[in-house]
Amino acid sequence: MRDTRESRLLLVLLIAIAFALITVDIRGGEDSPVEGARHAAATVFGPIENGVSSVVDPVGNAVSAVRDSDERHDRLALMEKENAALKAKLGSDDRNTSRLRQLDNMLKMAGTGQYGIKGAEVIAIGAAQGFSWTVTIDVGANDGIRRDMTVLNGDGLVGRVTTVGPDTATVLLANDPDFTVGTRMENSDELGFASGQGDRPLRVQLLNGKAEVKKGDRLVTFGSEADKPFVPGVPVGVVSRVDPSGGDLTRTLYVTPYVSFTKLDIVGVVVQAPAKDPRDTVLPKKPKPVPTPTVTITITPSANAPADGQTEQQ
Repeated sequence: MRDTRESRLLLVLLIAIAFALITVDIRGGEDSPVEGARHAAATVFGPIENGVSSVVDPVGNAVSAVRDSDERHDRLALMEKENAALKAKLGSDDRNTSRLRQLDNMLKMAGTGQYGIKGAEVIAIGAAQGFSWTVTIDVGANDGIRRDMTVLNGDGLVGRVTTVGPDTATVLLANDPDFTVGTRMENSDELGFASGQGDRPLRVQLLNGKAEVKKGDRLVTFGSEADKPFVPGVPVGVVSRVDPSGGDLTRTLYVTPYVSFTKLDIVGVVVQAPAKDPRDTVLPKKPKPVPTPTVTITITPSANAPADGQTEQQ
């Protein structure tokens, strides 16, 4: 297109329309008027993204082996058996070794918490639906995925499903500014709400402004009514900073999430909630404190020092 007055006006108009749609979408939230268009886009482009991922990714079929791990009976033993088979199938190159480690950790977490999960791969990231922190995964309605399902990986809470196509789904990540999840403190059971802040730590508002909290305390999801959008007991993160309460009704914490949102690959969608709240059992083991080295200083008398009972000659 030649750089003419008409082309410049057209560009300005398109930009204005784009910002208008983004504004309407953000203000509409889950009831956004463009939700229908978003679902249609997932229906059209989802199979393309999924197909490309299947061609270039040898792990795709392997992950599908754990997509039906939603039976309660002997779930952990079944997952361990499937995991061993996947390891043999995938080989030992560096990338697959890393992904197997992710898969192994996720299966252990699901087994410990008794979460029935559908394994999935992240096949796309982006701001196609605004400036949100989202990813696209290669499972959808045909795999039993529904909106408002919890998504986790081997480290902890990843996010929740927001849009579902036939073969793909969109996940809103826990660090997105529009993301909020109920949390519970380990041991003390203090309740709060965590909100995303992009590439900064999560911001948590504790309901008790006088709660005793310190750096290093850990949080898990509190859970939602009917377990949607969040199941209980999923690790959220570790307290990195505590604001002084100052007599406020609530208390603000800053939490470093367990999940690295820029390195997502293998994830699991919780399709069946646990029969009972796993509480703190899914949290990783606390690292052992490193002992502080003790330094002992021994003073050796100088060879020129006077002996006991003697005075130094002037």
